[in-house]
Order: sequence, then C-alpha cells, then structure tokens
Amino acid sequence: MIQVSETAKKKVIDLMSEGGFDATSDYVRVGVKSGGCSGLSYELDFDKEMRETDKVFEDNDVRIIVDKKSFLYLVGTVLEYSGGLNGKGFVFNNPNAQRTCGCGESFSL
Repeated sequence: MIQVSETAKKKVIDLMSEGGFDATSDYVRVGVKSGGCSGLSYELDFDKEMRETDKVFEDNDVRIIVDKKSFLYLVGTVLEYSGGLNGKGFVFNNPNAQRTCGCGESFSL
C-alpha cells in the first residue's frame, strides 16, 4: 500500500486539474527506475489508463497505480509534499530505502 499525506493530496489534485486530468477518475502513476546517485530513482506522473499488470490503491481520495516491479520497492511508502524553504516538491518516505541521496530523489535497498 502507498499512502498520501493531506498536503500531497492537495498538490496532486491541483496539478492534475492544471494538466487536464480528473482526480476522481484518473490516476497518479508512481514507479521506480534505475538511475540517480543512489541507484534507483522515483517516478511520478499522471495517467488516464491502467495497465493489466498495475496494482491500484486509493488513499486520501487519490487513486494510485504502480507497476508490479516498482511495487516491491514502494510497499509502505508515504507520498508527501514539502513546500518549505529548503525546496519544494513531492517527497517519498520509503521505509524500504536503506540509503537515500541528499536530494531525496534516489535511493538504494
């Protein structure tokens, strides 16, 4: 399961609306790919369609889809949004990550 904080929910809904997506019927696609300074990096995008092998979650009124491979790396992750002085953006609080880079965009197990 992937959870969405209240601040991330608000930002996701705003960005989806700006991008022509509908938060009640479209999805936030979350994934992991090779790369980044720690070995794996996070992906976040919007999608109107679900693939056959996707896992679907809904938390805090946000519909999330994750591909099967990425799901193994993201179980228990909380998607948050930080708008503080040190930067602004989505933050993945991933309990599976043993090491993360300084920017928070990549991790390793």
